[in-house]
Amino acid sequence: MIFRQFFDQNSFTYTYLIASDKGREALIIDPVLEKTDQYIKLLNELELKLVKVIDTHIHADHISGLAELRNRTKCITLMGEHAPADVVSMKVKDNENIHIENIQLTSIYTPGHTDDSYSFLMNDRVFTGDTLLIKGTGRTDFQNGNPYDQYHSLFDRLLKLPNNTFIYPAHDYNGKKFSTIENEKNNNPRLQVSSKEEYADIMNNLNLANPKMMDVAVPANVKGLTLDKLNLNKL
Repeated sequence: MIFRQFFDQNSFTYTYLIASDKGREALIIDPVLEKTDQYIKLLNELELKLVKVIDTHIHADHISGLAELRNRTKCITLMGEHAPADVVSMKVKDNENIHIENIQLTSIYTPGHTDDSYSFLMNDRVFTGDTLLIKGTGRTDFQNGNPYDQYHSLFDRLLKLPNNTFIYPAHDYNGKKFSTIENEKNNNPRLQVSSKEEYADIMNNLNLANPKMMDVAVPANVKGLTLDKLNLNKL
């Protein structure tokens, strides 16, 4: 299997490329618009055909590459059924299988950070978006976020996965590339709670500033922004 992890320094976003082997079908998870040329370059080098591109949720801290990749590769754009994005051509429900050549992902509805947040399980690893981070969890104070929903998504869904499942989040701010379910159970400070009320109290008192890109990124990711439109907006 081909597996590549990209990192965008401006938004601290991780993007993932997955393919079964050289010359075969590929998918990308959580692409960043400004990094599209980098993804296309690697696809060409490995002779891969991009057939699906996934966003785990409507991002507020960067502009998604979904629309640009769709226009340049004719791939299918995919999100969970709760996402309001116009650019999405395929929406999946909870526990639905997503296939490319010799590879299967299963969708897990994990609301809380936003009401449209999904995670995606593939064999020994899970792509958790902004729901479960490394030694953290995604904030719940905008985009219809809800700490009680996130508690359920964490403790009743993601943390029920096998302990040796690798966690690949959409962000990390400390240079960590992955973790495991067991490591997060033992070492993630936000998971050391005894009740949903205790968790909600932590999340409701983070007092974080809004993401700098929020007012631009959210509407752009709902409508689907491409590089040419982004460059025009900068003129």
